Order: sequence, then structure tokens, then C-alpha cells
Amino acid sequence: MASMFRSEEVCLVQLFLQSGSAYNCVSELGELGLVEFRDLNPNVNAFQRKFVGEVRRCEELEKTFSYLEQEINRSMSPPLRGPLPPPCPIPAAPQPRELITIEEESERLARELREVSRNRDSLRAQLTQLCQYQGVLTHTHSLTASQGPIPAPENTGLFDNRNDVHLSFVAGVVHPWKVPSFERLLWRACRGYIIVDFREMEYRLEHPDTGEMVQWTVFLISYWGEQIGQKVKKICDCFRTQTFAYPESTSEREVILQGLHVRIEDIKVVLSQTESFLQQLLVRAVAVLPQWRVRVQKCKAVEMVLNLCSPSVTDKCLIAEAWCPVAKLPELQSALREGGRKSGSGVDSFHNRLPCSTSPPTLFPINSFTAGFQSIVDAYGVACYREVNPALYTIITFPFLFAVMFGDIGHGLLMVLLALYLVLEEKDPKLNNSSNEIFRMVFGGRYLILLMGLFSMYTGAVYNECFSRGVSPFASGWHVEPMFKANQWNSSVLAENNLLSMDPVVPGVFTNPYPFGIDPVWGLANNKLTFLNSYKMKMSVIVGILHMSFGVCLSFFNYTSRGQVSSIFLVLLPELFFMLSLFGYLVFMVIYKWIVFKSSDSRVAPSVLINFIDMFLFVGNKPFYNGQAVVQKVLVALALCSVPVLLLGKPTYEYIKHKMRGRMSVGDRRPLVENGSINTRQEVEEEEPFDAADVYMHQAIHTIEYCLGCISNTASYLRLWALSLAHSQLSEVLWVMVMRIGLKWQGLTGSVVLFAVFLFFAILTVAILLVMEGLSAFLHALRLHWVEFQNKFYSGTGYKLSPFCFTALIDASAPM
Repeated sequence: MASMFRSEEVCLVQLFLQSGSAYNCVSELGELGLVEFRDLNPNVNAFQRKFVGEVRRCEELEKTFSYLEQEINRSMSPPLRGPLPPPCPIPAAPQPRELITIEEESERLARELREVSRNRDSLRAQLTQLCQYQGVLTHTHSLTASQGPIPAPENTGLFDNRNDVHLSFVAGVVHPWKVPSFERLLWRACRGYIIVDFREMEYRLEHPDTGEMVQWTVFLISYWGEQIGQKVKKICDCFRTQTFAYPESTSEREVILQGLHVRIEDIKVVLSQTESFLQQLLVRAVAVLPQWRVRVQKCKAVEMVLNLCSPSVTDKCLIAEAWCPVAKLPELQSALREGGRKSGSGVDSFHNRLPCSTSPPTLFPINSFTAGFQSIVDAYGVACYREVNPALYTIITFPFLFAVMFGDIGHGLLMVLLALYLVLEEKDPKLNNSSNEIFRMVFGGRYLILLMGLFSMYTGAVYNECFSRGVSPFASGWHVEPMFKANQWNSSVLAENNLLSMDPVVPGVFTNPYPFGIDPVWGLANNKLTFLNSYKMKMSVIVGILHMSFGVCLSFFNYTSRGQVSSIFLVLLPELFFMLSLFGYLVFMVIYKWIVFKSSDSRVAPSVLINFIDMFLFVGNKPFYNGQAVVQKVLVALALCSVPVLLLGKPTYEYIKHKMRGRMSVGDRRPLVENGSINTRQEVEEEEPFDAADVYMHQAIHTIEYCLGCISNTASYLRLWALSLAHSQLSEVLWVMVMRIGLKWQGLTGSVVLFAVFLFFAILTVAILLVMEGLSAFLHALRLHWVEFQNKFYSGTGYKLSPFCFTALIDASAPM
């Protein structure tokens, strides 16, 4: 929990890796995911580094694996459902000699696949062509066999001697989509000097270019004349039709048909054997490809890390620098020792801690529960090193602020059921590997949704709302009978007034507060909205001031961890005094009024708002307690005095501290030998220049932003009241306008109508109240945490520790 509150302690280490064991040492570190390597060769081109040849070799293997996977997806029968499954167990990074074996086997397998696939495609193309030829001869045989002499035209001239006309044929197949345009162009170009007939084939054949199954259309064109024949052939070539030789005699066509039948059967046998051998190759590829891919990915990652290292002077070892959590240093040394043992090296690799002037990266341990809350904080900005992590408190405050705006028992229960399903099925591969981005985002925040639903049920119980309807687990504290006994209500009053007012001053009308939440009798009151407005508005102000004050207090831990004790007295305390003297006193007056004044005093109780305004005007009004005027003057004076302290305190302190440090540094530079020329003291490191104007300006901006922000941020928390009221009213409108209609019907018809109305009501509830209103409340709660809460203590200018980890690399490269 301490590392969740503040990031783990991280140090910079220098690794001395022996040349013979460097590969295995880095591989062991990748399995553990301990360190983040730094680039020691920033000025060296990526193509000029020492291990670039090995990296290119792995990239070539990845191209081979991509081809194998492409062939598996294209030709596997039956086809795989989804991507290739990951290997189990995950193999280790291969040794150099093992990588050679993988390279040889993968190249051999890819070469065989290419050859067999090429033969298979060639056989398929031949089979398709022969089947098309067979279909052409079969469908056109009846046409040419029964064709008689060519009829003579009515006008004499060109066809006076029709016995000299020689009839020729062009036959083939055309895509069915091209038939209308093909036929139209033939008639227009040949001007009717042709006879065209189209017949559809009974079966589908594969398209040679696209691979889709097409029901081809057979055509037979009869023409006479050499010029007409040339036009017909050009048009066929233009439409990319497949034409075949068409004998004129019936006997020749029958002989060709018999030969085609024999050749088709032979090709089918050969194609079946080819397909069987291809499937055997694909099964081998499916068995070994996942392991090969993971091992090559690990090898490539190791070689890229080795490219970040710098060779030693003697070139006998590699020097690397990396960030490592201090608590993991023993594991780091064990990994280096294990890498040396696997390599058979006689000298172990080792590490040294280095001092560092730059800020280390931030590392927070997360799990499936805290990941969603940490993502909310990281979206604003990653915490600086050893800075207080808001995610620890966001686990409670974020669902609570959401529930204040979304409070409803029924709606919260629906969210809980959805989140429970996702939590209980979180190990289901279908949910973990979903390709839908929105669903993956919802699935990642399943625990956040669960807490939001539970808190919404709690606040819904406080509001006494379940699908906008009140529940009555306890007896109401309001009673009607005393109004009649006091003779304030009688028959004449009931007859003259549509609405009656219950007076809490009358004894017995209001006996005791409701045990939990809001009394259900307010659901029947005409001034329900006025009461809820007052209640939720004050509640929003109280929650907001407590939330912001807590954020200011958290800056105490940041100052103490950085050794900035002066900031506690010159920044933290003035900020707290300013906020609590004004807005904390406002919360005190609200709670004081709730506790001290009873329902019988409701008409004479002083106004909180009027007293708060008069506090700044130093005007007397009806007080809450004795000595209120003096207390208010002291609080206003304290708030006003904290402003100049906040404005000038820290810059002045830093200016004085800088001057004193400068005097001390001048005194420390005296030589040890007064009359000599040798100064044995080392020069003091140059300090950063101190710009007083810049420091004062920065603090002035911070002071103005904080003082104005206390007002604007307090008003910003009123969104809790506004969205809670909007959700409640929208839910009530949906019940009154939709569900109440179905409840008016009776009998069998009423049951049918109620079912239809309830279905419509459920759809609107999920679409509007759960999805739209829930997203709106989520975004507003997000803004309250980012701007109003985290702005008080959290800078978010750090960067994450990204350890070298094989698991993260494999997950990132896995297809979704």
C-alpha cells in the first residue's frame, strides 16, 4: 500500500555484461521485466549499431512468418476461428544456434508451401478452364446441331447467293454482370450481322483473378464475314471473356467432350492429392508458427537492447545503464548470475548503482482492480517521482462523486449486475480479446463500474429513489392526525383547498427524523423540489469543500518527501487558513443550523447565505450564536492576512537563502596555500541562476489562481446538485410519461399493453438514464477530480517506468 501511496524507489544502475553472456543476461531480465534500459548511443545511427545484422535477420524471419500465416488463413481447411493461439507454455528466447535451426526450418517450410500453393493454383486454373470449355460445348451443342440453312433476307443484293456464305462461330464464357453491356455492344458494332445466344451454366466455378465462385454465362456467336469476325474477337478481348476453339462438326465436338471429361477427372485426382499435401504442410505450420514467432520476437528484442549498450575499452564486455526499483536489485543480480551460468561464462556480470541528477521514472504496482483508477489519474498526467498518488483516494472519491449525481437504487443495481458479470467472467478469452474498442474500455473499468453502481445504490437509498419512486422501509416521521385535532384541517378546509400544508410547529405533526435517508412523505409534497434543491445544494458545497481541503492537506506529504519544510509554513498553512476561514466556516454554519434549530424553529431560523454575505460586509444580522460577529471578523482577518504570506513568503525565503548560499560559496573558495599557486580544493559546482522576478511572478500567479479558484471551484461542485436533480427529474418524467400509461390498463389487454410499455420503458432507461446520464456523470466526476482535487497538490509532470519485458512485447504484437 505504501508503494501505491507513493511511487516505488527507483535507482540508476550500470550493468557490466560479459560479451559471451550478454545475450542470456538481457534475456533473463526480459523474462522478469525489472529494468528500463537507457540508450548510451544516442548519436549513432540505427543502421550503424553493432547488432543491426541480427535485428535484420529477425525481421526477415518475421516476414517469412507473415507469409506462413497468410497461407494458413487463405488455404487452411477448415479455416481457423480467429488468430493463431499463443503457445503454452511461452518458450524462452532462442540461443544463436537455435535461431539458425528456426531459420532453416521456416525457409524450408515456406519454400514447400510456395511450390505446393503454386501447383495447386495452376491445377485449379486448368480445372476451371476445362470445366468452362466443357460447359460451352455442352450448352451450345444443341444449338449448332439443329441449325438449318441461313434464311435469306427479303431484299436481294448481298445475299442473293446464300450458298456461298460461310458461317463461323465464336464460343466462350463471360461474367454474368457483363452480359447486358456485352450483348448491347455486339449488336451496335456488328449491326445485326451476327446471331448471339446466352445460356447460364448450372454450377459455379472459381474466378481466376478474385477466387470467388461465379455462375458463368456461356455465349455462342454465329457470324459471317471476315471483318465481322475481327470485330467480334476484339469485343470479346475487351470484355476479358474466355473463348475456346469451337469445331463446326458434331462428331469433333463429341470427341473433344470425351477428352475433356477424362482430363477433368485426372486433374481432380491430382488436385485432391495436392490439397492433401498442402493441408499437411499447413498443419505443421500451425503447430510450430506460434512458438517460432514468440522466440524470434524475444530474440529481436534482446538484440535491440544490446544495441543500446556501449562496448568497453577492451571490448570484452558491454556496458548498459538502466532504471531499476531498489527493492528488485537482488533479483537483478540473480538474473545476471543466471545468464552467466546458462552461457558457461567463468566471469559473472554485475551492476553498480550510479548517482543521477535527472528525475527517475515513476512506478506504481497495479492489478486488475486498481488499473482502472490509475488510468484515470494517468490520463491527467503521470505523477512525478515519489509524488503522492491520487489514485489511492480516487478508488473511493470518484465512485462517490459519481453516485451523488447518479443516485438511484434501481439504476445502480443495473450497473452492479453488469459489472458483476464482467468481473466474474474476467478470465474468459472472448472478453479479454474482444476487438471492440468501446467494450474493451468498459471491460477494463469493470471494478470502477462495480463501485459506481454500489455507491449509486447507497446514495439512491439516501435520496429514497428507486426508478424515481420512493420506498418506505420505515414509518414516516410526519403525521396528519394532529392537524385535525388542532382544528387546522376540517371538512370546510378540505373542500376549499386542493393542496394542504402541514405545519411542523403543531405538536405531533413532526415527531422524529427519518431513520435513514429522506422521508418518503416528501414524494407526495408539492414543495418537494424546493426541499431537494436546498438539501442537495448544501450537500454539494459540503462535499466540495471537504474534497478540496483534503487535496490541500495531501500537499504536506509532497513537501516533506522533497525536504521543503519552508513550503509547509509559507504555502500549505496559508492556503488552509484562507479556505477554512471562509468556506470552512460556511460548512460550519450549515451543519450548525441543522443540529441546533429544530423543525418548530424553522420560521425564525437565520439564513446561512445572508450571514455569509454579511460576514464580508461586517454588517450585523440575526446571529446563530453569541459572539458570532467577533468570530467572523477574526476569520476574515485571518483569511486576508494569509494572502500576503502566500504571495511573498516563499519567494522572499528563497531569495534570502540564495544570498546566504552565495556568501558561503565565496568563503569556501579560498586557497589552502596562501602564497602558492596551487589550489587543492575542487571547484564548487555551478548553481542554477536565481531569477527573483521570475520567482515572484510565478508565486503571484499561483496565489491569484488559488484564491480565485477557491471560489470558482466551490461553485463548480454545485454540478453535483444540478446533475443529481436532472437525473431525478428525468427519471420521474420517464416513469410518468411511459410506465404509468401501461399501469392504467386492466385485464388481458392490460397485460399485453403493460409488456409492450415496459419493454419501451426498459430501452429508454438503459439508453438515456444509464448510458447518456451515466456518461455525463462520469465526465463531470472526472473534471472534479482533475481540476478541483488534483490541482491542489498534484503536478503530473513525470513519466512512467517502462521496463523491458517480454510479456508486454508479446501482448502488444498480438492481433486483437
